[in-house]
Amino acid sequence: MVCTSSLQPRLLSSFVGDLLIHSTAQQPLHHIFRYTQGGKNCASKNLSRTFSGLTDLLFSKRPSYVTSGQSPGIASGPEVHDEKGKECMRAAGRLAAQVLEYAGTLVKPGIKTDEIDEAVHQMIIDNGAYPSPLGYGGFPKSVCTSVNECICHGIPDSRALEDGDIVNIDVTVFLNGYHGDTSTTFFCGNVDDRVRKLVEVTKECLYKAIAICAPGVEFKKIGKTIHDHADKYRFGVVRQFVGHGVGRVFHSDPVVLHYRNNDPGRMVLGQTFTIEPMLTMGSFNPVMWDDNWTVVTSDGSMSAQFEHTLLITQDGAEILTQC
Repeated sequence: MVCTSSLQPRLLSSFVGDLLIHSTAQQPLHHIFRYTQGGKNCASKNLSRTFSGLTDLLFSKRPSYVTSGQSPGIASGPEVHDEKGKECMRAAGRLAAQVLEYAGTLVKPGIKTDEIDEAVHQMIIDNGAYPSPLGYGGFPKSVCTSVNECICHGIPDSRALEDGDIVNIDVTVFLNGYHGDTSTTFFCGNVDDRVRKLVEVTKECLYKAIAICAPGVEFKKIGKTIHDHADKYRFGVVRQFVGHGVGRVFHSDPVVLHYRNNDPGRMVLGQTFTIEPMLTMGSFNPVMWDDNWTVVTSDGSMSAQFEHTLLITQDGAEILTQC
């Protein structure tokens, strides 16, 4: 597909699409975007393709940006929670993790990303939640599926996955007024060793960054940790798309940069945000397709991403988006 527009210097949420947000710092392009009660195995996996009762659920449980039709920006101020809010975030994160885990089991040669989207949509709805991407700034599907050279925000379609592909599946759910956001890059069949290494190192970058998180830690240490590890393997680090605060709103402060930087800001107790590094085998420069969502590497090289939603605790960081 011909790319009709490249990304210009602007501050973007990892899921804001092509919404222009002026940065007073005039820094390089930043991309910000980006229930089950009881036990971890309570999520319903009823994946029937008939959406019975869907209309009532969508109208009563969807976030405000769906009904307003407006493209949301980045909410100012951090997401900091009391005990009730933390439990709501845990529930949303747990459901997002369960949905992502199930979506990963569907990845195999021959499956269409549209089919993954349909399965994700139904599982989220069956568990009393809403798929946060659907209707966000006009995004047309319930999940992002980014294949091979796609850095992020791939729109599910009729393309069948092939042996040797990699695909990032990015799931966000809106449950009882809170968002849980997570993604993983999955292997499809037999994947080249060098590509496997890219995926493995990207995952390592995420967990190394999580390990340094705690109250009072500077956010810029996340970027240094990720960039240092990626450099060891000569992988590129995408600058234009970043992590973000998440909770009652889909995207809020802080902007979490995944590369070396000198931005101010420290983590605070009870705060929730995402870390979602995107690494590439070649150029880290992004190009946006004319759908105003799909972002690919400028040289067609492979890209991988991993993401978790975190809660800052006295002891460090609790990963909310894991089963």
